[in-house]
Amino acid sequence: MTVRRNATGRGGCSANQLVDPASEGFLVSVSQTADCAVMTFVRGLVTLLANRRFRQLFAVRVTGQSADGIFQVGLASYLLFSPERQPDAASIAAVLATLLLPFSVLGPFTGVFLDRWSRRQVLLIANLVRVVPVTAAAGLITWIEEEALVFAAVLVAFSINRFLLAGLSAALPHVVETRQLVLANSIVPTSGTLAFMIGLGVGSSLRLVPPELLPSDLNANVGLLLMAAAGYGLAAVLTWRIPRHLLGPDLDPARPAVAEALSRVGRGLMAGLQHLRERPVAAKALGVIAAHRFFYGLSTVATILLYRNYFNDPDDVEAGLAGLSVAVLVSGAGFLFAAVVTPAATDRLSPPGWILVLLSLAAVFEVFPGALYTEPSLLVAAFVLGLSSQGVKICVDTLVQTSVEDAFRGRVFSVYDVVFNVVFVAAAAVGALALPADGKSYAVLAAIALGYAATAFLYFLATRADPPSEAYG
Repeated sequence: MTVRRNATGRGGCSANQLVDPASEGFLVSVSQTADCAVMTFVRGLVTLLANRRFRQLFAVRVTGQSADGIFQVGLASYLLFSPERQPDAASIAAVLATLLLPFSVLGPFTGVFLDRWSRRQVLLIANLVRVVPVTAAAGLITWIEEEALVFAAVLVAFSINRFLLAGLSAALPHVVETRQLVLANSIVPTSGTLAFMIGLGVGSSLRLVPPELLPSDLNANVGLLLMAAAGYGLAAVLTWRIPRHLLGPDLDPARPAVAEALSRVGRGLMAGLQHLRERPVAAKALGVIAAHRFFYGLSTVATILLYRNYFNDPDDVEAGLAGLSVAVLVSGAGFLFAAVVTPAATDRLSPPGWILVLLSLAAVFEVFPGALYTEPSLLVAAFVLGLSSQGVKICVDTLVQTSVEDAFRGRVFSVYDVVFNVVFVAAAAVGALALPADGKSYAVLAAIALGYAATAFLYFLATRADPPSEAYG
């Protein structure tokens, strides 16, 4: 595989050149990426935000994901960091499976709707609908305290959320030009993640409010859930500003009616997979994100256990939650840095080339300083893994968007999200078998690092003969 880089001129970034990843020029181009990153990001951000329709879709995403951050603080506090619970890897895996696997069943059906119904209407209605289960979960915690019912309400909310993210990804090419997709895929999901981190910070801060300052009989977790529900309602209001047919889908006159399509959802999913088989660039990209997501999921479970049971007294749940919140915020800083550096990096190296760099970084930093098993060293590794995770996702999103026809885009992104969830839950299940209760395991750490390195090597072999593409430039 050859990758592109820019020759550096007076302006700092100039014409594209081809670089062999095995050459010294590849490493030089990586180091040069930072020179133009901030300039490229700021210029592109100003350009995209000048587009009214982009701003509207952008506002929907960041509003909803800030509410997600608040929601997940309340959820984590109730399910994983309450004093009466002492979770191990198996219980964390059970929570993740309950919350994420149902979307794997819904995924093929949601693709049918995303490729047939107004995506603006889907985003509007879904945001309104998810207010209901979040509010219901708040009521259940307050009055019934039945964990199974709370799980059921949260399950519905998370399923809708994944549906929303697939719709937002499928809609993005309708509000930006193809040549701007790398930049847009840096700004939109990463800004959404930053909004999530802000929500996380707000939620964590509100949990520190003394109970006597809260309204009588108001549980802190319940207050957070109600705030999240209000945020989802605001996201629905913001969606209303977008014209109904702006976000697609592009109509295919040969497509069947919705009822018929649902009855043939299996064949529809196979058609989407066949479409992927005919587009190897997108298929290879999905393979990379699946492998990366597995090792990232295994690392995530270990991190939760480390903060819950290793770095802190298991009975001091507030300290554990506070430490984990800091780790998530540092990882979020890595996500933000990925948004800054990825557009310039892909301009020099191409998306596949940048994916190789990010996977290699994850492999190295997982071993050192990760293997020191101290809180500062874990924060350094969390930053790099955040950078790697978001950078790879930005590249994969762009490769899929530029390689898949719009009539199939909803189904493909639904498959993408299914893979995203199933692999993460599979990693948690492996963690349940391999990780001790305190999360510290040198063997698992080595397996994660080797997994990242092997993924990079196999992706290099799979893409080295691919011709360079300007589609995502």
